Amino acid sequence: MTRRPLCLVCLLLMLGMCLADLLGFPLIRGNPLPQEVQSWVEKHPEATVCGEVEKCTAGEFSVSVWLKESYLIYNSEKVSIENVKVFLKENELVPAGTIVLLSGKLERVPGPRNPGEFDSRQYYACEHIYYFLKDAQIEKKSESYSAYRQFLLNIRESFSKVFTETAGEAAAMFQAIVLGDKSSLEDETKLRYQMGGIVHIMAISGLHISVLGVGLYQLLMQTGMGIWPSGLIALIVMLQYGMMTGGTVSAMRAVCMFLISVGAKMSGRIYDMMTALAAAAILILMESPAYLYSSGFLLSFGAVLGIGVVSPAVMRLAGARTKIGKSLLASLSVQLTTLPVMLYSYGEASLAGVFLNLVVLPTVSVVLGSGVAAALLGQIFLQAGAVAAVPGRILLWGYEKLCVLTGKIPFLTWTGGQPKIWQIALYYGFLGIVLWMDYRNYEGKRMTGSSEIRMPQIMRRWNRTASEKILQRMLCTLCIAAGIALLGYHPCPELKITCLDVGQGDGIVVETPEKYRFLIDGGSSSKSKVGQYQILPFLKSQGISRLDGILVSHTDGDHISGVQELLDFMGKGLISLRVDCLYLPRLSCPSEEWKELVKAAEKADVQVHMVSRGDTMKAGELKLAVLSPKQGASGENVNEDAMVFRLEYKDFSGLFTGDIGAETEEKLMVENMLADVDFLKVGHHGSRHSTCQPFLDTIRPQSAVISCSETNTYGHPSPETIERLESSGCQVEYTMKNGAITLETDGEEMQIRRFLSVSGRGSSLRLS
Repeated sequence: MTRRPLCLVCLLLMLGMCLADLLGFPLIRGNPLPQEVQSWVEKHPEATVCGEVEKCTAGEFSVSVWLKESYLIYNSEKVSIENVKVFLKENELVPAGTIVLLSGKLERVPGPRNPGEFDSRQYYACEHIYYFLKDAQIEKKSESYSAYRQFLLNIRESFSKVFTETAGEAAAMFQAIVLGDKSSLEDETKLRYQMGGIVHIMAISGLHISVLGVGLYQLLMQTGMGIWPSGLIALIVMLQYGMMTGGTVSAMRAVCMFLISVGAKMSGRIYDMMTALAAAAILILMESPAYLYSSGFLLSFGAVLGIGVVSPAVMRLAGARTKIGKSLLASLSVQLTTLPVMLYSYGEASLAGVFLNLVVLPTVSVVLGSGVAAALLGQIFLQAGAVAAVPGRILLWGYEKLCVLTGKIPFLTWTGGQPKIWQIALYYGFLGIVLWMDYRNYEGKRMTGSSEIRMPQIMRRWNRTASEKILQRMLCTLCIAAGIALLGYHPCPELKITCLDVGQGDGIVVETPEKYRFLIDGGSSSKSKVGQYQILPFLKSQGISRLDGILVSHTDGDHISGVQELLDFMGKGLISLRVDCLYLPRLSCPSEEWKELVKAAEKADVQVHMVSRGDTMKAGELKLAVLSPKQGASGENVNEDAMVFRLEYKDFSGLFTGDIGAETEEKLMVENMLADVDFLKVGHHGSRHSTCQPFLDTIRPQSAVISCSETNTYGHPSPETIERLESSGCQVEYTMKNGAITLETDGEEMQIRRFLSVSGRGSSLRLS
């Protein structure tokens, strides 16, 4: 460390930032704007904002504008609110560099509302964006703009159009790989590449910079321009390329390291990879400390550490000799280095990526070169661009087929769940032991970039026998295996019921200590792709790769849209989740949605069971008893003929009522199907037509959860329903207020945790 002072400075900087975060300073998380400004925005969401346009992009339904150096205007004063993302009412493109005055509704960037959900707030904080301006309208704008910045954006748009006209179905992939623009990629393509573990090729990274930058530098050198002119031109071109492709963290890291590399050649100095990596990290973190908790930052820098530090040690310890063996160990080393970050951010890691990268990484430079050639030639002659794109299109077709193949092979994706910080620390401790063993064996060597410098003769390599080498390799393997096992350790000693915040809808996950897992409903009418963005991330974060069953109360969209997504993804091999059974209410005249769900389940190789009153399901100590519908129910009224069931675990009981109203509640009371329960999933999202007083007097729940959206147009939850629940002595929880609500019970006591509360915990109740 003393030989590389910048590495020590970088480490101290990161530790200092973490300490500041623990002490409550909003350097990395939170809103760093003055409290009076935050309070004013909350009270006056209708605001006027002024700023300079950084970029403007047209989506399918709206135009988004990124403003920099923005400020609020109120009381004739200007208050800085840093950068703002604006969603325009009208589809009007604004040139970069334009000064605009806009009015609209200012909202805080939303954070995650469920475990495992993508953290938009942290993502945008890296760009110093803490507010969105929605339904915005341009009041005034300057006539002047930045011709050069707009020129770069126009080039990007022009290249994108060339890809569309010359690359056919591969156009979106070329746009992602060459331009860093993933907006045109279909979700199916992204999921396939994630399953294959090669989604990283879509990010502008060191691979792009090395292929384009080093290639340009060497080309200029061959023309006889000399080191300085060649280096300066290559530096300038790569800087502009980084700006044009959006300035992602991986691109910034790669450009910084390329600048240092070329600068070292121009000045006749030795390039040190670790020093260059530390310098890039310092520059990025000083500009935006929020990157320290960014998965993109950690994965990008972790991959370089894996190649530069872990890979050489693993190769030496393993005694790799062949080129294939070294490549495989290099790919494995990157996976091992970034594994905790992958699990913490996404809950899963692709094992197939270790092998697919052996094929993809050596050839992706051809795809990149083919794409660049197609973009440039297509500006002159489209047919020439189409010919240049052919090699890249062939390779991209091959990549997709490989991803499809790996998606069909089970166990190639490990859903390890989101580890705790202490688990991550211990994992890297085990990995550190492996590096220490290599250091002890090779004390006379020090890594500097890709070269090794021998130390004085007095520090000699140990002479080891063959048996000692085998023993050491076994110890290293044991350390790595122990670390991986530790990351995937997620005990569930109690019954856990999690009511996810899916907006206006229902989505409930039940987990037992015996590792039985069930999903009860899963849909939303206020959020799109709830299966992909809320349900699936939660399951992954909990280490759930298999569900014993999905129970669908009825087939309204706000209960099945996410379930339909999951089944469709499974049928296409796009996700690693597996489901044993789909349980539907037995109906004589089921709806078309009911039939479509059955078809999707059959395509996904999921068994379908129809249930009605009297049916029971047992899973260890868990029992699910169906109370409704009765056999012969028609299904004409999907709400009243919904599946209602009682959950029992030791002395704990819960009632799940779907969207039934007072009509079905009264029938259940008359037929003596109800008894006291400890927990109630409130019917129909708290509608005033459900959860009638006689029903509450019969079941007498201690706790209840209402799942609905804060902005729904139905008036849910009804004040009358809330009053009835509270007057009955029931503790009421709301997903719209506190995000996901989790109930845990050992069968004697139950605890309620709120995802959005400061402590994360609600209250403890003893079962009556």
